[in-house]
Amino acid sequence: MATLNAAATDATDAADAADAQARAAADAAGVTIREITGDEDFQAMHRLFDRIWRPDPANQPVTAVLLRAFSKAGNYVAGAYDGEELVGACVAFFGPPAHATMHSHITGVAAGGGRRAVGFALKTHQRGWAVRRGLRTVSWTYDPLVARNSYFNLAKLAATPAEYLTNFYGGMNDGLNGADDSDRLLVSWDLAAPAVEAACGGRPATRTVEHELHRGAVVGLGRTADGRPAPGTLDGHTVLVAVPPDIETLRRTDPAAAHAWRIAVRETLGTLMAGGRRVTGFDRAGWYVLTEGNDENS
Repeated sequence: MATLNAAATDATDAADAADAQARAAADAAGVTIREITGDEDFQAMHRLFDRIWRPDPANQPVTAVLLRAFSKAGNYVAGAYDGEELVGACVAFFGPPAHATMHSHITGVAAGGGRRAVGFALKTHQRGWAVRRGLRTVSWTYDPLVARNSYFNLAKLAATPAEYLTNFYGGMNDGLNGADDSDRLLVSWDLAAPAVEAACGGRPATRTVEHELHRGAVVGLGRTADGRPAPGTLDGHTVLVAVPPDIETLRRTDPAAAHAWRIAVRETLGTLMAGGRRVTGFDRAGWYVLTEGNDENS
């Protein structure tokens, strides 16, 4: 009985600590985050996602009806409010019960919210919500070509890439992805990991290209002077893989170059991960760091 009580106390303490970090992040962003349960809020969330992604009407990521169903079933449907205005939202649903996990399907922030760290506040709120319910992990996917999202997910949140997924959603044809293939990285967020706890407390998991090169890293994929992908060598203990600085602009201005980046990153990052390399960090300048085995410090 004493062991059970101690475990329950530890779980409560962990949830309290996660909630405290979430409140601090929301305060820093100047927002209030709460679960969404009302029709008007579901409609507002749908409109927000529509403004952000500008999806094909026949292929919407969520609908107001689906949001209501998710919420009623006890899943995570939450919004970030600046006063009465919805400026960010996040939706996640539970995985297999035995896995104590949740999949975060979509997170979106209105224009300007990124500079205020509204997305960070939403994710720390999601972590507190999940820890309070006894979950161990949260997973989600993101486009590996989007440098700012790579830094957010891998450094600011300390999530760990688990799998490279080729053209995962098929043709999305929305305002952000265009006609490009929808390759994604599946990441796993270990809610109790020290690195995650530190990141949610404002201490991101940072890596730098300069440090890795000094320690002997090789460039598996670099950039040419005109911003195109430049294949290198994969023969090294630590391999660096570049992405373009702004793939979303490149898709509009030079679709051929954007597609070349898609193929090049798929063939390097995807091949390395399939061969057992682990993504152990992301440099904000636009570089993945991959290492062999369990070595995260090489």
